Amino acid sequence: MEFDHGAGRVRVNMTDQAALMAEIGARLAARRGFALATLNLDHLVKLRSDAGFRAAYAAQDLVTADGNPVVWLSRLAGRQVALLPGADLIVPLARLAAARGVRVAFIGGTDDSLRQAADALARQVPGLEVVERIAPPMGFDPEGDAADAALDSVARSGAGLVFLALGAPKQERLAARGRARHPQLGFVSIGAGLDFLAGHQHRAPWLVRRLALEWLWRAASNPSRLTGRYARCAAILPGEAFRAWRLRSR
Repeated sequence: MEFDHGAGRVRVNMTDQAALMAEIGARLAARRGFALATLNLDHLVKLRSDAGFRAAYAAQDLVTADGNPVVWLSRLAGRQVALLPGADLIVPLARLAAARGVRVAFIGGTDDSLRQAADALARQVPGLEVVERIAPPMGFDPEGDAADAALDSVARSGAGLVFLALGAPKQERLAARGRARHPQLGFVSIGAGLDFLAGHQHRAPWLVRRLALEWLWRAASNPSRLTGRYARCAAILPGEAFRAWRLRSR
């Protein structure tokens, strides 16, 4: 499923978890790197106005649907796409890495949250090796000298899979830079996924997610930060729905 962001298109090319795991498993086994982004409406809003973000997305090898609106729009267009948020992919990907003897690194968050996330993940995935944890400083530039130093440190650690928890657009921009600088590494952008593992943030209850109301739960928990974001997302929905309907009619 392709989405038009005004200056081009972005395609969800990993439509279910089985296909995603098979693709990443093959890449890890061959030491062939990748960058994985998880598309949501907020990303589509940012893509319309941020040329750097568009360039970073163009460098992503794999894109999944993160958010029910992307899934619903895809289905409206006649394409079957599964919901695959970054936070839900951490444990399955960590298990895949452990099974193949691939070491893991984290970039994002704080020293404390990274340590707690590593401990929590190790309890769920026996045999997993987290060999590098980097908490970037305030004002971290994903295309600056500090970014290059972090990427080089991860490469020296022997990690093969890197979870990026910086939020959009920083994590996707860092993934694109890392993909070019160290093409043997796999980069996965996961947003707040490590904070969820560490217990520093809490996801919506299972039933709320099941009812596709996680956005409302999050907005209520942090209205000052998220109300405007969700309003901007809602504003693009009619146009995206119309485009999806046109795709289906063709």
